[in-house]
Amino acid sequence: ILLMTRVDKPALLRRLFHLACEYSGQILSYQKMLGQLHDAGNTVTLAHYLELLQGAGLACGLSKYTGNRVRQRASSPKLQVLNTALMSALSGRSFVAAQTERDYWGRLVESAVGAHLLNSSVGMGIAVSYWFEANSEVDFVLSSGKSVVGIEVKSGRRETSLPGMAAFAKTVPLRRQLLVGAQGIPLAEFLSQPAEAWMT
Repeated sequence: ILLMTRVDKPALLRRLFHLACEYSGQILSYQKMLGQLHDAGNTVTLAHYLELLQGAGLACGLSKYTGNRVRQRASSPKLQVLNTALMSALSGRSFVAAQTERDYWGRLVESAVGAHLLNSSVGMGIAVSYWFEANSEVDFVLSSGKSVVGIEVKSGRRETSLPGMAAFAKTVPLRRQLLVGAQGIPLAEFLSQPAEAWMT
């Protein structure tokens, strides 16, 4: 990144990368990020640095799905690593330890799905985002033209209720509603298919 682009605050870029790995799978406002990073940067700089990290295949900030590009760009990003090895390497947890921490394991599984969707949708004309309204959330939203697909990820075996998806479906006509994990599509099967396969 530093060889190809002028970066005025390389230390901020590095800390933002660490933050994206630590909080992958979570929605974090730019103001909260600035508080965590303890730097005199601004939200425009952070948004630009997230784009640089995405261009390098490291991490990104997913936009909220609104159907309106202006509002979408102004939304709080959902941090997402583009390779879960980055997330697990910086966590210091072993595979067994990660599995025993329910919250962390859930974010790791969700991040694996997000990384797969982003990496397999490159050049396919498919946008990957998330949806959040009040207390309702949909983990990932795939959109191409007027086709919109909602995806919920559940790392537990018995988690099958999808209140976020039901709320989302009331605001947007969905082509498909997918549950990955739990009683839905097995994780291994989902990861074996590109994002495009779930749009049909």
